[in-house]
Amino acid sequence: MSIRDNIELVNENIAKAAERSGRSASDITLVAVTKTVDIARINEAISCGVKALGENKPQEMAEKFPFVQNASWHMIGHLQRNKVRHIIDKADLIHSVDSEKLAAEIDKRAKAINKVQDILIQINISGEATKFGISPTYLETMIENIQSLQNIRVCGLMTIAPLGATETQARNLFENCNKLLIDIRSKKYHNICMEILSMGMSNDYRLAIECGSNLVRIGTGIFGKRNY
Repeated sequence: MSIRDNIELVNENIAKAAERSGRSASDITLVAVTKTVDIARINEAISCGVKALGENKPQEMAEKFPFVQNASWHMIGHLQRNKVRHIIDKADLIHSVDSEKLAAEIDKRAKAINKVQDILIQINISGEATKFGISPTYLETMIENIQSLQNIRVCGLMTIAPLGATETQARNLFENCNKLLIDIRSKKYHNICMEILSMGMSNDYRLAIECGSNLVRIGTGIFGKRNY
């Protein structure tokens, strides 16, 4: 299938999953994951209606950024503090904030360019030792400690279900993350809006939407399998 065909299928699946969750396709943001994808194919996806791109590595985002127009950029991979400077002027949303020190570094770098940077807090909802993200039990403490930072805006949460999780396991994890977001939103912290729930990739985005996700990150489902 072509990139256009893949995008049409993904959008169709998003619409059906959104309907099952009592929402519409317009409530869901599709982020096309462009890791290792060349510029020509990225621009082809944009011509097919993709409006947001997700990169895993700061260097790759920095290299592609000048050659891509008419799309927003999302930093979705693990971000080291010493790499923030490479993407702070490029990323519209950083999904993978997993420590107070990283949040503070983003705040500092954003302040230097007079920007308020939108971020998501990454939750290690499954508790896997190999996964990045904070423990759900630490979420409120982290929010309390970073809510005074003036050049970041916490817009929600991001999580990744374990590879090989059963549908029941993934559903439970996604639902728990949605509950976390709703709980934090109800407490009305300063500078914390909790509007975005980034859950779901090519293998589980329909389930994630059913469980409350309003942003999905699709790579293989759009560009096909890649050799990393």
